[in-house]
Amino acid sequence: MSTVPDLATNADLFKALFETAPDAMIVVDHDGRIVLANPQADHLFGYDEGQLRGLKVEALLPEQVRSAHIVHRSTYMSSPRVRPMGAGYELTGVRRNGQSFPVEIGLSPIPVDGRPLFAASIRDISETQRARQALVRARYDAFVAEASRLLLESPNYDVAVDGMPSLITAALKTDATAILFRDAHGTDLHARAATGAPSDLLRTVCVQISQSAWMTKVLERDVAPIMLSRTGETFSQMRATLIEAGFREAGMVPLFDRYEPMGVLLVLSREQDSFDHDKLHFLQSVANMLAAAVQRSRSEEKLSHAQRLDAIGQLTGGIAHDFNNLLTVISGNLQLLMATLPTHSSATEIIESAARATDRCAALTSKLLSFASRRRLTPRPVHATHVLTDLKEMLGRTLGERITVVTEGPAEISPIHVDPAEFDAALVNLAVNARDAMPRGGTLTITVREEHIGPTQAGIKIPQGSYVVFSIADTGMGMTPEVQAHALEPFFTTKEVGKGSGLGLSMVYGFVKQSGGHLSIDSQLGYGTRVDLHFPVAIPAPEEGSVPQKRAVPPGHETILVVEDEPEVRGIALAFLHSMGYATREADNASQALDQLEQHPEIALLFSDVVLGNGMTGMELAKAAQQMRPGLPVLLTSGYEHWSLDTDDASLKRFNLLRKPYRMEALAAAMHDALKHRSPP
Repeated sequence: MSTVPDLATNADLFKALFETAPDAMIVVDHDGRIVLANPQADHLFGYDEGQLRGLKVEALLPEQVRSAHIVHRSTYMSSPRVRPMGAGYELTGVRRNGQSFPVEIGLSPIPVDGRPLFAASIRDISETQRARQALVRARYDAFVAEASRLLLESPNYDVAVDGMPSLITAALKTDATAILFRDAHGTDLHARAATGAPSDLLRTVCVQISQSAWMTKVLERDVAPIMLSRTGETFSQMRATLIEAGFREAGMVPLFDRYEPMGVLLVLSREQDSFDHDKLHFLQSVANMLAAAVQRSRSEEKLSHAQRLDAIGQLTGGIAHDFNNLLTVISGNLQLLMATLPTHSSATEIIESAARATDRCAALTSKLLSFASRRRLTPRPVHATHVLTDLKEMLGRTLGERITVVTEGPAEISPIHVDPAEFDAALVNLAVNARDAMPRGGTLTITVREEHIGPTQAGIKIPQGSYVVFSIADTGMGMTPEVQAHALEPFFTTKEVGKGSGLGLSMVYGFVKQSGGHLSIDSQLGYGTRVDLHFPVAIPAPEEGSVPQKRAVPPGHETILVVEDEPEVRGIALAFLHSMGYATREADNASQALDQLEQHPEIALLFSDVVLGNGMTGMELAKAAQQMRPGLPVLLTSGYEHWSLDTDDASLKRFNLLRKPYRMEALAAAMHDALKHRSPP
């Protein structure tokens, strides 16, 4: 009869089990020092066999958690039991070479001869975690596809945006989501669509985000998605607000238009640290799609309705450079032809008429470009009487035959300090709104007056002082008190879908506030609407408003390098310069220009178009030329001012700009001024 051997005390057997176990195993003493480690443990952590013995167990952990682990180890050893380590947390091990990897750890106390020892089985779960992450990401990908479908198939932008918060909340299994957009003034945020969070809370959070240093970084595009719990003191006030409302975590992702931030995607959770890398990546993907959809929708709205007249400027901007080049050629040839005619030639009047027509074309292009949304504010003194004269003629053509345009104002009135193009755009925006309020026709009255606001005057919240007031009044349907209360809010519109963006009045309001003024609305249902714009009177400068006199400019003799990629435009510039006495060199791109500068030291000034072919712009050429030839005078020319939006103010002030189409005397004066300040050779 066979007997079963008693293996209970067989040390060799237990040693074999320890050393051949599939998982890494270590035994740690009460001081946290490793006293035993099987070969799998040595291999897992990148040590030679036997090298783990004698090390502190904290050597196998990331440096940033070692101090905390010592405390946790002491707590566990005071009341040891069999359990998994770090339940609810992702544990990380560190190999000898510093590489980290995810692990699962099981702990067991094993007293030996009254000596407390602790065994740990350790398993590398990289593959398991990768598989788990793949499932999670597949789920997020499905929600991204659903978000894409929603944005593409929704009948309009409002439906798509309204549906996004619920979709995001379901995907992340979180508690609240809000889409926050910047207002038309670019200063504050407001909740456009939300789920799971009360409106009062969102209004408070919008203010706190708008005033944060993080939002400043968003404006500079130097920011990534963030978790509120990892922002330190940046959002301490917002954190307190959310905790009071029961939320312990927030994820924020900026929404970017092509050129500037449009808002923030905000997700709130009642659980701490609830946004891992995959969730933030999902939010970024949705934010990118949402921003693209908003861009597309806004572009469609701009193109579909005249309320956003700056769309005309954007469309015109694409051809402004070529159109002004053509005007430069036409105007230049007329000037050259005029110079060859006898004093009392019968053709003089014909040529002058054609020249006036080119001037009107240039002015028209400038007006169209003024409605482009991407434009630097360049305020200067503007005379209201001049504005009214030009505006009446323009609105008469724009608003149609059913609208009678009346302008009223004194012959002399103080100037205001505004950006002329934005001011024109604001008045036209208001005029178009008035036209839409009079579908059967009516009268649009634009009046201007001067008014002094005293310290006791009630009903208008602006500082006391002297103002020029523009009133735009219509005989249309008027507004209810409810509509009037929301009229200045971004995206608020009473028009049917596709007929208005809801941005017109808010954009005007933003411009007026930027200019130090005030906008007020007075409307009565059935009697029409009047909008008053108060602008502070500008402090007059010496000889302000006087017509600039032609000044005598001595003939030149220096050598000028003309850089222009349009041969006919270049020919006009060369002909003008020759008639002034200058010698010339020419190039049709930046590369040729730099070669000319290197080969011809007699070149005294660089005269370049801003928009050049072959990659390098005129601004970049100017900087490269001055690096090659320090002190070299530069004069730039352009018929399209939007290039300046991508250029810092210091660069704009560094070089003089002559706008196309230019007259010969303007070119002569610009050349003389630039050469006058050149550095000695």
